[in-house]
Amino acid sequence: MPKVKTNSGAKKRFKLTGSGKIKRKKAFKRHILTKKTTKQKRALGNMGLVHRSDEPRIKDLLGI
Repeated sequence: MPKVKTNSGAKKRFKLTGSGKIKRKKAFKRHILTKKTTKQKRALGNMGLVHRSDEPRIKDLLGI
């Protein structure tokens, strides 16, 4: 049986927490930032968690 390859794009975008949840970066903080409030931009800078329903798919991509 061959080894399962890790998806390179997923490996750059997601990290595992100690409890096994998956951390992700939030979208909408790359450009067109002038019309967004400071509070909004600050909140987008924090890491988010992947939703429970999406976790199995991402774990497959990460080879977990």
